[in-house]
Order: sequence, then structure tokens, then C-alpha cells
Amino acid sequence: MLDSPPVWMWVIGFLLVLGPLVTLHEFGHYLVARLCGVKSEVFSVGFGREIFGRTDRHGTRWRLSALPLGGYVQFAGDMNPASQPSPEWLALPDEERKATFQAQPLWQRALIVLAGPVMNFLVAIAILAAFNLAYGKLVVPPVVGGVEAASAADRAGIRPGDRIVSMDGVPVTQFQQLSERTIAAPGDTLALGVERDGRKFTLDLTIPSISQRDRFGNEFRIGKLGMFSTSGELVAVGPVEAVSLGVQQTAGITVMMVKGIGQIITGRRSVTELGGPVKIAKFSGEQLSLGWQAFASFVALVSINLAFINLLPIPGLDGGHLAFYAAEAVRRRPASPRSQEWAFRTGMALVLALMLFVTINDLASLSTFGG
Repeated sequence: MLDSPPVWMWVIGFLLVLGPLVTLHEFGHYLVARLCGVKSEVFSVGFGREIFGRTDRHGTRWRLSALPLGGYVQFAGDMNPASQPSPEWLALPDEERKATFQAQPLWQRALIVLAGPVMNFLVAIAILAAFNLAYGKLVVPPVVGGVEAASAADRAGIRPGDRIVSMDGVPVTQFQQLSERTIAAPGDTLALGVERDGRKFTLDLTIPSISQRDRFGNEFRIGKLGMFSTSGELVAVGPVEAVSLGVQQTAGITVMMVKGIGQIITGRRSVTELGGPVKIAKFSGEQLSLGWQAFASFVALVSINLAFINLLPIPGLDGGHLAFYAAEAVRRRPASPRSQEWAFRTGMALVLALMLFVTINDLASLSTFGG
């Protein structure tokens, strides 16, 4: 087991992860807004007091600010969290009002909001695709190479040499499919289609939940059947296949996140497994200490997390805006300014309460506080 890296490395890792990812998220909003003809008044890298800045020919103030914890883009006329028209907006000349966020058609506003999470997904896909292109894809046939004694696989009667041909009726072509299905689903029942000596049969088993620690002592709860693959091989891939694999891998991680949230909601996982900024900083420092490959993989994972969280239909997040736009499309008119204001106040209160909870949870998990 490795010692946890020093706190200064946590801080550097956290800034190198969160700062660029939030900035790129905001840059996604900015790019699509430009395409839709919306003027951006400010694009800030960081928050707080401006250290350096310049105004481009489009009237956008590009600024570097004192707190390097991400960034933000401020659209013309967008002066409140709910993006509601204000008296100041209504008083603008027609030409200026046309370049504001509120003046755009519903579908364009939705695209501008959606662009932030999409940018984070694209960042993750790009990182994973780069790894696929550099190292190739691992091809492992779905053949059992070994079975752990007294494991779920052993009790179910799985033997070395068995070929796994399906999971819950879905064909299996790679052993990784089995690993991805079981790791994120402790407690699930699983119907495995098995081929042995030319004979096919189905085994029903429950995926056990086990606690596992990484090299830094962090504890995780995963599902494990207790069987191992035969040896695989790395196969080189071209750019198109590398990107396709990156999309598949990003989608797979997103599905695992959805399942994890569902398990927490239904009580199958503890809420203590939720992580906040302190835990992100800790993991950032740990992965940074392992080298750039491990750190880049972690950045991809956090980028997917950032996209997923922002798409949750909570007022105050991008998903909350999109939910209101969807309702507006169905109702043919927007919700009243008062209802939107209260919804966004409630949403922000929920987000702040969740941030407080996960931060306390993070601190409690540290060894300094007895975790």
C-alpha cells in the first residue's frame, strides 16, 4: 500500500482537474452561443478579481481571475439564474436585444445550455480515444481461466474452460463485458449462458458485494463473481475505431453512474459513498502521483461526472434549465417568472445542502478525522 501524497499535491491535482474541466464546460456554452448569434460579455478563467484581461472585436471580455476554480461565461442580458427577462432587458434597443440569450428561439437556448455537458463528454471521449489509439484495445475472449474457491462462480458450478456466451440473454463476445456488468451491480441477480464441451446451459446467481481497497487504502464496494479470464492481447486500432471505442467507454461509465445513483436512492448503497470536493482533491493528488496516464484517465472520469451531474433535472443546473425548456415546448409557453424563481431557489438550496453533506462526509472519511 502506498502512502497518500502530501496535501500540496491534492491542491495541485484538484486545480489541474477542476479548473480546465469547468472552463471547457463554459467554453462549450460560449461556442454554441456564438453560433446562435448570442453575444458573450465576459468569459472568465477563474473567479473573483481580474488579474489580466482583454476585450476582443466581438465585445467579449476575456479575463484571468484570481481564484483558479473553473470559470464562467456571461451572456448579454443574462443577469439572473433563471435567465428571465428583466426590466433592464426589456429597455434595451431592438438590435442589442436580438443578441441576448433570452431573445433566442427555444431550441437555440436549449442547445446553448446542452453544449456545456456535451463538451465534457467530448473531453472524456477524446482522452479515452487517445489511449485507445496509443495502446490499442484489449481483446479477451469470454473464456473462464480460473475460479476462486468458495466464490459465487464456484458455488454456481462454473469451471475453468467454460465459455460465457450470454448475460441475461445478451450475447457476450468479450470478457470485459462480464466485468463491467458485475462490478457496478452488487446484489443483482444474473443469468449466465454457459457453453461447456459443446453443451449450453444457464446458471442463475447473485452478484456478491465485496469491499476492496486500492493502493492508497481507499475502500470501494463492488460486485465480484470470483472468476478470472484467460490471457488477452492488445490489438492496434485506427482513429475511427479509437473514437468509437471512446464513445462506448464513455457511455459505459455513464451507465455505471446512473446505476450507482439508483442504488443509493434505493438503499442498496450507502450515501457515504458519495464524494465531494475534498475527496476529488484527494483522488486527484493520488492519481497525479501515479503519473500522467493515471491522471489523464481520472480527468476523463471526472469530466463524465461533471457532465452527468449537470444534466440532472435540478433547477440551477443545466438539466434544470433543460427541464423547463422541455415543459415550455409541451405547454407552448414558459412557466411564470415567479414559479421559475422559486424553483431555482429551491434547486440551489438542494445543491448547497448536498455540497455541505458530501463535504462533511469527505472530511469524516479522512484519517485525520478518524476515517
